[in-house]
Amino acid sequence: MTRGQTLLLGLGVFALGGVGYAAFRAAGLEGASAGIAAEALLILGVIAWTGSYLLRVVTGKMTFMEQRRQYRAAYDQQTTDELQKQFDALSPADQEALLREIGQLTDDTSGTGKQPVV
Repeated sequence: MTRGQTLLLGLGVFALGGVGYAAFRAAGLEGASAGIAAEALLILGVIAWTGSYLLRVVTGKMTFMEQRRQYRAAYDQQTTDELQKQFDALSPADQEALLREIGQLTDDTSGTGKQPVV
């Protein structure tokens, strides 16, 4: 949220208080009572908004966290694809040597026609 949007939001809440005051005055409440009722309504709105924010924080449903999860999933997929492409570009002997080096291929699977577990 930009600074301008924050100022507009604050102005909107201020205007909402004025509209609430006018609505309560039109409903028949006197000046102080209408002001208290409008203020109470705004306070309840702020408490509800704060509660929803805290709920999003606790459950991890914040915009930043969602963007981070999406970025990480895309990054992991791209990395996996790139590594697979590099592995596929190796000669079969180099692939076998690499699989032996990382422990994915043992001596008992070589020459038996069994495929290594990748």
